[in-house]
Amino acid sequence: MAGTLPTDEKDSDRLVLGLLNSVEADGARSQRRIAAELGVALGLVNAYLKRAVKKGFVKISQAPTRRYAYYLTPQGFSEKSRLTVQFLSDSFSLFRKAKEEYARILDRAQALGFKRIVLAGYSDLCEIAILSAVDGPVSIVAIIDSEVAAGRFIGVKVVSSYASVDEPFDAVVVTHLTAARKVFDEAVGQFGADRVLVPDLLSVRPKQQQGMV
Repeated sequence: MAGTLPTDEKDSDRLVLGLLNSVEADGARSQRRIAAELGVALGLVNAYLKRAVKKGFVKISQAPTRRYAYYLTPQGFSEKSRLTVQFLSDSFSLFRKAKEEYARILDRAQALGFKRIVLAGYSDLCEIAILSAVDGPVSIVAIIDSEVAAGRFIGVKVVSSYASVDEPFDAVVVTHLTAARKVFDEAVGQFGADRVLVPDLLSVRPKQQQGMV
């Protein structure tokens, strides 16, 4: 049946993640469009949206022209982060994908004139980002993480806050796996969106003005 939920847990989680990403990107898009983007039946999207609403991941708001708009709740953002980390951790291609994306991030930083960056979040992604920067024109001056003791990681200083960085830097690159959205929003709040870079694999996008309650 078109609206039957997948019995495979991984397929189900993958669909939930795709749905949450779609809602975050544009909560006003139609279920038909979401179904087309995810490559599944319209009835399946409807079933998963209902389940996401029931679990408290998504809320519905009346939009103009008798349509409905969807937006993620705090629980929805947490679930999206959890599923993202789960897929990254389970994927044998994580290192290759992350290395490619951080190489692109560093190329973009160079194109924007950013020569000195800090990494926001201590995780395995830090090592990949640091290795990607070796012998390149962009240098990494520090890793920021309030939950990690100060020290060094592969020769890079680890400090608890941006204020603790004792060298000037031009931009922030997100490397936190489990709280990428929180880290991204905090960095944007301090430095502006044009100075914060984040790889696509973390599934973080700037929040939209949604005007919904």
